Amino acid sequence: MTVLLWIVYALFGVAAVLTVVRIVLGPSILDRAVAADVLLTEVMCVLGADMVINHHTDTLPVLLIVAAVGVFGSVAIARFVARRDVEGPAAGDPGKGRGR
Repeated sequence: MTVLLWIVYALFGVAAVLTVVRIVLGPSILDRAVAADVLLTEVMCVLGADMVINHHTDTLPVLLIVAAVGVFGSVAIARFVARRDVEGPAAGDPGKGRGR
């Protein structure tokens, strides 16, 4: 059982490192938001795999809190991006805005 758990941790660790690279490199806020959602999903999968392999439900409340944070974070980012798109470009941006 321990070997299986270490294999799961290693695979999800590699996936988490690649996800953090995507968060750092971007290039847009939406790319970073999707990568953050993927990272939270990976954390949830590790917690779920740990519960299945070790036959316990001790981390279930943590799993639920991580899921709630992911949902609320995604909604907040979506609202921020939608509000920014509605307001349009800044007044001083050359080449953007009124008829240019």
